[in-house]
Amino acid sequence: MPNFSYENIMAPFKTPVYQNALASAADVVGFRLEGTAKVDFPDGRMRLSSVLDPALGQAANYVYWCDRELPSDVLIEWDFTPLSQTGLCMMFFSAKNCNGGSVFDAAPRSGKYNQYNNSDINTFHVSYYRLLSIHNAGEKLRTCNLRKSKGFHMAAQGGDPIPELKYCKPPFRLSIFKNGPLIAFYVDRIPSFVFYDDGETYGPLLTGGHMGFRQMSPTIGEYANLTVRTL
Repeated sequence: MPNFSYENIMAPFKTPVYQNALASAADVVGFRLEGTAKVDFPDGRMRLSSVLDPALGQAANYVYWCDRELPSDVLIEWDFTPLSQTGLCMMFFSAKNCNGGSVFDAAPRSGKYNQYNNSDINTFHVSYYRLLSIHNAGEKLRTCNLRKSKGFHMAAQGGDPIPELKYCKPPFRLSIFKNGPLIAFYVDRIPSFVFYDDGETYGPLLTGGHMGFRQMSPTIGEYANLTVRTL
């Protein structure tokens, strides 16, 4: 059986292609916000806060895209600090227009989920810190989910090691590994899931593209020390 320990999968990814401390407004010049949110840096970390009433549903949510286009094979890592008891966070990656162009070539978006999972872009996204009751009702254990779109396909699920806020000792180091058809997700080097994409079941393999932070209202979260490595 392949060894998917964090140390083993990280070994080939030695070349940093992008590093961002996410410590001040100067670090996010060029980032693109879709939807309405507050972005500030009160503790030297990028804080994303909802400003719209959760009662607005999907209209209250948003995506904050990094402006850097990334290689196909990457190890994306960042620090995450939850600041709200309820929440749902996601990371989009390998996001492109369905025609192969930039994700920014697609139609204008406002943060509503259907504009990302079944529209004119292809992307993966990992969801974690899934504490909103509307999303974990009936779950025996909280999970991290990997979906592939266009099509809203549930590709993989795994346990979420991030506890409720009162038990948290952040920051948590999150890692997305993508090498050809293999994708894996880790929290503090603890594996959550591994997925092999056959390039057929959920559509062709995704290559390159952009990454973006997504939060659902009323989540508040902080992010820091974003690093992207390639082979």
